Amino acid sequence: MGDQKESLRKITTTLALKNDEITNFICCLKQSLENLEGNSSRVQEDLETEFSSLHSVLDELKDSMVTRIKQERACRTYELQSQLSACSKALESSEELLKVANQTLCSPEADDFTQAAKDIKDSVTMAPAFRLSLKAKASDSMSHMMVDFTQEREMLQEIKFLPVPATPEILVSECQVCDNTVTVQWALPEPDTKIDHYDLEHRRTNHEGPPRAREDYPWMVVEGIRETEYTLTGLRFYTRYMTFRVKACNKAVAGEFSELVTLETHAFLFKLDASSSHQNLKVEDLSVEWDSCAGKVVQDIRKDKNRTNQSPMHSPARTAMNSPKRVPSARVGRDRFTAESYTVLGDTFIDAGQQYWEVRFDKESKAFAVGLALRNLGRFDQLGKSNASWCIHLNNWLHQSLTAKHNNKARTLDCPIPDRIGVYCNYEEGALSFYNARTKTLMHTFRTKFTQPVIPAFSVWNGSFSVQTGLQVPSAVQSGQRKNSGTSSSNASLT
Repeated sequence: MGDQKESLRKITTTLALKNDEITNFICCLKQSLENLEGNSSRVQEDLETEFSSLHSVLDELKDSMVTRIKQERACRTYELQSQLSACSKALESSEELLKVANQTLCSPEADDFTQAAKDIKDSVTMAPAFRLSLKAKASDSMSHMMVDFTQEREMLQEIKFLPVPATPEILVSECQVCDNTVTVQWALPEPDTKIDHYDLEHRRTNHEGPPRAREDYPWMVVEGIRETEYTLTGLRFYTRYMTFRVKACNKAVAGEFSELVTLETHAFLFKLDASSSHQNLKVEDLSVEWDSCAGKVVQDIRKDKNRTNQSPMHSPARTAMNSPKRVPSARVGRDRFTAESYTVLGDTFIDAGQQYWEVRFDKESKAFAVGLALRNLGRFDQLGKSNASWCIHLNNWLHQSLTAKHNNKARTLDCPIPDRIGVYCNYEEGALSFYNARTKTLMHTFRTKFTQPVIPAFSVWNGSFSVQTGLQVPSAVQSGQRKNSGTSSSNASLT
């Protein structure tokens, strides 16, 4: 009995689920019927509007052509009637002259005949009949106004409903990724004059393969593209790849999306590691600001921590200084840099390849430095004052100067001080170059041999700066590096 009830319960559950499924399907069918009515009415109205527009064009064309025929007829009628009137008058004059001549011939008076003959001769010489052109000034033919709409009629007979556009294909070999721009090209299987525009969609991803059920980034849409090519500019590459798809649209409907194409968008991406910063630096993601009061606050918090025997891992001071988006380093429990080393490091090491990033700094800062450091840079070391770091240093303390520093050696740079510096590192070649980020003018190059990973390093005193990452090595920088790779560097004394 119990087994039968359980079996019946399963059957009723299955039936209930099936009923729900059928009910939902019925609702979908009803909604489809409503949509069908609305869509049918809409396309019928559109069709009537298009035919009315076509009729209007034909009526306007007919009126225009009829007007031209009437104008041509009126012009020729005037010419022919004018010529007819002139000929009629000439004929009338000639007939009168002929009558006078005949009468003169019949006159018996010899004296009168001689004078009359002379008068008739003069009159004939000046008669309009001998000055008229007997060729019609206008033709009576109107054949040049005839029309033949055979071709147009065939075209009208070919009018059909707009087809769904074909699916484009993205031409991977023609796509380009450089200078933080992406150019995408595509083509249709066959030319289609009915295409009105294309819609391009792109999405960032860290996965090269097919899309996953849940992606971290949404699709971004570019609509109304008139050509079969589009360039996305001003990008920041925060992921390893970008995925693209495109569809063709006519004035009625859009076609299917193309196959997904994934392009690699290599760029050096890092953030600032708040756990490595000096206590007087206020680090927020990619921005740093000098805070002269921060050190005292941290010291007070530490005193409270020691009194309450809190664990260093859960120190309020450490929690306050860590960026919320960064994972604390293994060296939790003490400041990375102290004393006069107002330094903060990036959170990503460089151990291969060519990398590039930019830093915008306050030119009124008392001191600012940007460069690279080894992982063993001491917590008291200032950038450029040991063999573990290379940097460009701005000094505004007594007089403004810009110097290249390494291993406590400095070289003054004779170049304008930019408001944004680009940093280029070629790990295998041992090259560290600094550029005016706006003009891509080379400021200085260190040439060395990196024997261990290096990391972006920054220092600021009484000032601020912000970093831009996710940048590709600019083409102008790559070109300049190729030209200078075979030449000796005047900066070798600092390496």
